[in-house]
Amino acid sequence: MELCDLTAHELLKKLRGREISAVEITRSFLRRIEAVDGRPGTLDSVTKEADSASVHSFISLDTDTALKRASEVDDMLVRGKEPGPLAGIPYSVKDIFCVQDTYSTAASRMLANFKSPYTATIVERLDSAGAVRLGKVNLDEYTYGSSNESSAFQPSPRNPWNLDAVPGGSSGGSATSVSAREAALSIGTDTAGSIRQPASFCGIVGLKPTYGRVSRYGLIAFGSSLDCPGPMANDVTDTAMMLQVMAGADPVVLLLNG
Repeated sequence: MELCDLTAHELLKKLRGREISAVEITRSFLRRIEAVDGRPGTLDSVTKEADSASVHSFISLDTDTALKRASEVDDMLVRGKEPGPLAGIPYSVKDIFCVQDTYSTAASRMLANFKSPYTATIVERLDSAGAVRLGKVNLDEYTYGSSNESSAFQPSPRNPWNLDAVPGGSSGGSATSVSAREAALSIGTDTAGSIRQPASFCGIVGLKPTYGRVSRYGLIAFGSSLDCPGPMANDVTDTAMMLQVMAGADPVVLLLNG
């Protein structure tokens, strides 16, 4: 069994016990991505024969930043500093969330070259909790869909349990990345089933929180009165751990609202 096959809470226990390092954890997930993900989603719609053998979760992958972050977590542990409740745990971000200086595409040709000037609150919270951000994963364009086939970035994600089947949507890339053990955790969004449906299709746990429990700041909206960012993970414990970090009042929004 590889490290990437363990749950987030199992990895945390081993990391805190100094049995493994955050860099080792991250490298294990990166190896899995290299082994099963295939080419990332692009605006090139030409299908290649090899595409049918891969899951295609990611639109963009930031290996260097992930390994740098993991090294920082290890350094904090060596110096006896607290790195956060999700220290060293790799996660993926549905590409409907803004992340500063990265492409935030919403899986749309319209936003293919958009680099956000700021980062979504829940991404900042996961980063501050010590989690290791791997990159952005695919989705139905602007989250409008339930199969992930509507993404402008092809090839679209496939179900890890059956590569001839869809992973569900719109958080299909999130569900696929967790189910294939390319990420221990992933941020999804749910407007009308977009976390719950792909979680069920891919055999993982996804939760749509109560509306307002998790900040929508930095989320490219589909339906602002219904959109709910939420956690996706391999079991209930990991999902609860992730929600604890994500949830709560957003000081940025409170400031903006006066």
